[in-house]
Amino acid sequence: MPVIPSTYRKPPFYLFNGHLETIVPSLLRKVESVYYSREKISTPDADFLNLDWARVGSKDLLVVSHGLEGDSQRHYARGLVKLFNTVGVDALVWNNRTCGGEMNLQPILYHHGASYDLETTLTHIDKNYNYERIFLVGISMGGAQTLKYLGEKGADLPQKIKRAAVYSTPCNLPSSAATLKEKQNAFYKKRFLGKLKEKIRKKGLQFPDLVDLDLLEKVEDFDTFDTHFTAKIHGFRDAEDFYQSVSADQWMSRISIPTLIVNALNDPLLGPECYPIDLAKRKSEIILEMPKRGGHTGFVLRGQEYTWVEHRLKEFLLGGGD
Repeated sequence: MPVIPSTYRKPPFYLFNGHLETIVPSLLRKVESVYYSREKISTPDADFLNLDWARVGSKDLLVVSHGLEGDSQRHYARGLVKLFNTVGVDALVWNNRTCGGEMNLQPILYHHGASYDLETTLTHIDKNYNYERIFLVGISMGGAQTLKYLGEKGADLPQKIKRAAVYSTPCNLPSSAATLKEKQNAFYKKRFLGKLKEKIRKKGLQFPDLVDLDLLEKVEDFDTFDTHFTAKIHGFRDAEDFYQSVSADQWMSRISIPTLIVNALNDPLLGPECYPIDLAKRKSEIILEMPKRGGHTGFVLRGQEYTWVEHRLKEFLLGGGD
């Protein structure tokens, strides 16, 4: 499919730039009346994942992959869950390792390329539940995990998985990581880095010889953090090797089902290579939509409970059209 025009026009007047469109919903948006039941499943490496279910008795299931340092309680996850439940679709948000309120058992945590845990979740669903149609959604980092999984499976993707949609997604991880070096993005760098450093401190208590906690306290940028902690823990050489090795765009050409990518042009956390225009033009399964506004996981509609992108994903996944 070629790149398609977007129906999202503009946010409320008080969200007048991409940073406000990103930060205000993240801090202030609340989605009430979402009730989960938790299921803990085992992973092949003797760890666990927490799956949070919101069931309405459907034969269709939405599987949501959350963003960096998010979980099933983030507003964007709860919004999708509530909206799809309202139209009669079961929903599941799987929590990445260390996310969702519980530290995992193995030395590894999670990262943008951790599609193996999404695969574990989907394999568990297939073996234990009788859904007829499954739809995948990924937000930000979860979008990268989703795209990587779809590309890795290619034509061998389970037939029950019918469509996928991602938004605010770093399709090219090196390009996205570079945005955190920009002065105007210092707020995001500080917020993400602070949360991740706290995770590493806890991991250091579990495994005293795993990392250098003295060095951790000196880290002030993601290149250093990802070289000495993310890369080391997960088996990569350094930050550059990590970014290049797990970047979703290396697999996206093999995606075999209709997949919508919604990335706002004013997203402060996406670099130029995160907009796969050439791929969308030559590959029918990829539908790329690039609203001029929206920020990162924003897309607010004034006075409405759900965001524009949540409605857009519902339309694409359940409506059958582009």
